[in-house]
Amino acid sequence: MVRKKRESQGVDAKMDKSLTIQFVPLEELSSLQSTKRVNKVLKMVKADKIIVLEGILKPDEEAELIKRTMQEVDENFKGIELATIQPEKAKTFKDFLAQVLLGVRRGLTVIGPASIVREIKKDPEKIQLFMDVKHLHK
Repeated sequence: MVRKKRESQGVDAKMDKSLTIQFVPLEELSSLQSTKRVNKVLKMVKADKIIVLEGILKPDEEAELIKRTMQEVDENFKGIELATIQPEKAKTFKDFLAQVLLGVRRGLTVIGPASIVREIKKDPEKIQLFMDVKHLHK
């Protein structure tokens, strides 16, 4: 029935689901308050997008994202998978102090819907994303 409805609207049923990987530059989120930052990320992930954030979320933002995700899990939204890679930690106190004072949040964060992203493996140098492509064909 969904296929017929889509075809009658002129939409190819094969194109019904696709994988979207969205890069979000640091500047796009840095001007937002923490709550709005979490809301924006959650909204994108609930739209079945895999998000690649330039930078990392603050620990309290990551905790809030996980909390909100757990509150919103339902039949259609199964949750999120999240992984962060950070460059080497500051080696000197001076570097550490500069990062803290300047609010440097260097790194890369990948967030995706649990219905698509089966698993994220990470080591200090890479992130491996394992997906459930069957979800895309439904």
